[in-house]
Amino acid sequence: MTLRSLAFAAAGLSALVLTLAACSPLTLLNATVPAGTHADTLDVPYGPDPRQRLDIYRPVEPAPAGGYPVVVFFYGGSWNRGERADYRFVGEALASRGIVAVLADYRLYPQVRYPGFLEDCARALAFTLDEAGHYGGDARRVFVAGHSAGAYNAAMLALDRRWLAARGHVPEELAGWIGLAGPYDFLPIGNPEVKPVFNDPDYPPGSQPIQHAGAAAPRSFLAAARSDALVDPVRNTEGLAARLRQQGVPVSLKLYDHVNHLTLAGAFARPLRPLAPVLDDMAGFVLETPASPH
Repeated sequence: MTLRSLAFAAAGLSALVLTLAACSPLTLLNATVPAGTHADTLDVPYGPDPRQRLDIYRPVEPAPAGGYPVVVFFYGGSWNRGERADYRFVGEALASRGIVAVLADYRLYPQVRYPGFLEDCARALAFTLDEAGHYGGDARRVFVAGHSAGAYNAAMLALDRRWLAARGHVPEELAGWIGLAGPYDFLPIGNPEVKPVFNDPDYPPGSQPIQHAGAAAPRSFLAAARSDALVDPVRNTEGLAARLRQQGVPVSLKLYDHVNHLTLAGAFARPLRPLAPVLDDMAGFVLETPASPH
């Protein structure tokens, strides 16, 4: 590609990012999702509460012997906001790469505080471990993933065995876990939206993922924007990666230029993929990771 074409591409991406910022970004990203790249099963209950629902995105090709790998994805939003339907572009992106994607809602503040949302996420992950085969997935190749607050949820399920144990499962059943721009070591809390979620200043003991980084942790993929103004990537992403590696856990660490906290997730959508290869890297991690022995 010539310097002139690179400049035009960069200008086009910049204009699109500005448009997304000015309008409804998730709606616009979802408008770019093509038909024919995936099949979906929507509004599947995993519990009795209206927020305990999930959507499943599957590759269109018949499942291989043993099934496709599965990623359970939790979105962010400071545990105050979010809808699984807003992240259709993530489900399609993974399904188009040969991965069954499960996008789950969970209860938010003020309906619940910590640990209510973790209990929901564990319930959604346990449902997937039990039902993966019914949707063309391989229960021995299940990953838990998330972005921002959702990456916190994924980390806690993968590293702190309390949550899956309450649903009759253990983290060792996971093939791996994926954290995108997650807060893993964030006390004291500065964000006023997050303070009541964790009962600031009376923080619950054991609420930080980095406290649970042990040798039994699943294989890990940790990614962040190198310049993230919302969640410090050095303290959180690099810090957790270093702690896991000290325990002998295999970690793939990716830091990306040209994206921020929000566009890191936006780069799953087709128009923004040139910003960072996060989809390629995450899909490669999933497809190359062996099945869990449990």
